[in-house]
Amino acid sequence: MDIPELPRRIHTLGEEPPAMHSISYHTCWTLHTALKKALHDDEYEELKESKLGVFTKFQELGFDWASRLVHYMLEFENLTGLNCEYIEDLERPHCVVSKELTSFWEMLEVHVEVVPSTQEIIAALERCEGWSRDDRKWLAYLAILTGYIEGIKYSTPTRVSLARLVMELERFENYPWGRVAFKVLMDSVKGRDISGCYTINGFAQALQVWVYTALPELGANYGNPLPNNLSPPILAYKGRKGRIQFKEAILNQTRVINFVLKDIGD
Repeated sequence: MDIPELPRRIHTLGEEPPAMHSISYHTCWTLHTALKKALHDDEYEELKESKLGVFTKFQELGFDWASRLVHYMLEFENLTGLNCEYIEDLERPHCVVSKELTSFWEMLEVHVEVVPSTQEIIAALERCEGWSRDDRKWLAYLAILTGYIEGIKYSTPTRVSLARLVMELERFENYPWGRVAFKVLMDSVKGRDISGCYTINGFAQALQVWVYTALPELGANYGNPLPNNLSPPILAYKGRKGRIQFKEAILNQTRVINFVLKDIGD
């Protein structure tokens, strides 16, 4: 049996940066509280069961972030269950600036050429009680876009070209957000000097779940896995439990993998 081809290392063996620094992220936990409070129960359940509901389900797990694990180890579609289809002009889809869009943007209290930041989305969620069901649903999807998929600094607006898709709900739900989220995350990781503490954009927690999935023993021992092997994998763990010597745990797991690969090669 042929040994599978593995991806190239980001760092030369022996020259990896020390994993003694923290990684911050912009995924907004406060946003979820405001979102759940703003929506009616049936509206929230509809959002949770939609094609983008993986983010709200993940939020409800109370996942515990472990930055050192991700610092050590940098199939998104299988991991998150999000659409990762390839399309041209992924980040600049054509959207018509309709009267309906202009009116909704006015309700958000931003200019039609701007998108609210996560902070402004939270503020809108606090005053949307009298809005229509469609208005609240558009707002909820914008919250997922700004707070999870883009995951940028709370005061920074997201890209208006993507946000306008929310006015076409079916198109928005079926858009390849997995590809968008993956690109945001990878561009952010590749662009950072990781010799010190740093902040990355996007849905950073996916990296941690990827490690737990790629190293099953590590995931079983330290990922606080949920019963019944939930799918997609992003919903299968609650995060770390207790203090972990990540380097030793990962080395132990990779030694097993290397032994298996060697056995296959022989």
